[in-house]
Amino acid sequence: MSVLFILIGISMMVAGTFLVAFLWSVFTGQYDDDYTPSVRMLFDNDLKEMNQSNK
Repeated sequence: MSVLFILIGISMMVAGTFLVAFLWSVFTGQYDDDYTPSVRMLFDNDLKEMNQSNK
């Protein structure tokens, strides 16, 4: 039964670590750019063609 309490404690620490990492990434601006990922696939081929023509 004591193993169950140890596992619950460890899982709470892991969950807390992931929560802190998520909050840190939100507050440092990792999720601020919400436009570029939606149009990146539209311009991917143009960049590859430009790089190949410059060689």
